[in-house]
Amino acid sequence: MSILEAIIIAVVEGITEFLPISSTGHMIITEKLLNIPSTEFTKIFTVGIQLGAILAVVVLYWKKFIEPIITRNFTFYGKLIIAVIPALLLGFIFSDKIDELLESSLTVAISLIIGGIVLLFIDSVFKKPTVDTDEKISYPNAFIIGLWQCIAMIPGVSRSAASIIGGMQQKLTRKLAAEFSFFLAVPTMAAATGYKLLKGYETITTEHVKLFIIGNIVAFIVALLAIKFFISYLQKYGFRLFGYYRIIAGIILLVMIFTGYLAK
Repeated sequence: MSILEAIIIAVVEGITEFLPISSTGHMIITEKLLNIPSTEFTKIFTVGIQLGAILAVVVLYWKKFIEPIITRNFTFYGKLIIAVIPALLLGFIFSDKIDELLESSLTVAISLIIGGIVLLFIDSVFKKPTVDTDEKISYPNAFIIGLWQCIAMIPGVSRSAASIIGGMQQKLTRKLAAEFSFFLAVPTMAAATGYKLLKGYETITTEHVKLFIIGNIVAFIVALLAIKFFISYLQKYGFRLFGYYRIIAGIILLVMIFTGYLAK
């Protein structure tokens, strides 16, 4: 992987990580289009640059993360811990199967289309939210949102989309569901990155470290902009545009796969 390829993948990660369009799916397709070999480092890199995106959330919402420490009221962190437990358990159990799915462009295409159809109707399905502050999110709410997030272990589903839909199903407003999805990304992605690095650290070279640093810096900057855009857009217009995008992207991928331009 070259520095330019690392930057391109990091830009894709930063743009798509917090939008409901699947960062993993987009990175998989980007790698295939760039003809980047699927190596152990490539898999580690696509997970590892999520740290930059995590940092973007912490920077933008720093008061939310610092206040519990100052006040010694750790309810906020308790809810995140409860919500992340399902992903930690299932991610550990099905780690190898998830790695296999990461090779599949067809899985990404189908997931994009199905998820897009869901997003077209999501605003009309959950029309009467009652939970408008994170203080009102209960521990059971948090756990159920965490279960929804696990669906995103299928490439192309989108962790953001799954957890936001889970939040809206639990009566959270669109804005709060999106923000809780951002918060939940921090422990989820940190754990996934740490586990991936722990498994494959012996294969990482000095050149790989340089690519990690560059990738995380780029992902951080781009994710900052993407988060601000998403929250503003979501409050005004909802999810329909993202639904159409997913469906169109999924159909294009299917055409590319079945014409032989893109490997399954």
